[in-house]
Amino acid sequence: MVALTIGALALAGCGGSGVSPSPSVSAGATTVDVTVGEFAVGTSVSSAPAGDVSFAVTNTGPEDVHELVVIKTDISFIALPTDANGAVDEAVGGMEVKGEVEDIPVGTSQELTLTLEPGTYALICNIWDETEKEAHYAEGMRTEFTVTD
Repeated sequence: MVALTIGALALAGCGGSGVSPSPSVSAGATTVDVTVGEFAVGTSVSSAPAGDVSFAVTNTGPEDVHELVVIKTDISFIALPTDANGAVDEAVGGMEVKGEVEDIPVGTSQELTLTLEPGTYALICNIWDETEKEAHYAEGMRTEFTVTD
């Protein structure tokens, strides 16, 4: 089941045809659909133009609450500095948290609109689950996103 969920999320982040779809633009903001679920982050597109970017975030579960943190960084999204538990240490230099949506229940959606400048961003779930001893970032909930001129 987890493999199917991860596969579906991976496909959601790909164009499938080899051509990336364009993000939708409405009311001056570019909308990017994002799925978060055990344990992947998928996007409808891999980049958007600078300016207002609206992330429409849906938690596909199947079990855990997730979040989306948008971090501007030149550090690879798979090598962000972590604490002893495997969660990203958001206070470390070399990266800037631009915004986040916390505690998205399974089956629900939330929106996050940010004004982003050109550069490379990491989109992550940075939840540390004390009960299950899981850092969602360390479990693979991360992807790279680019904002263009």
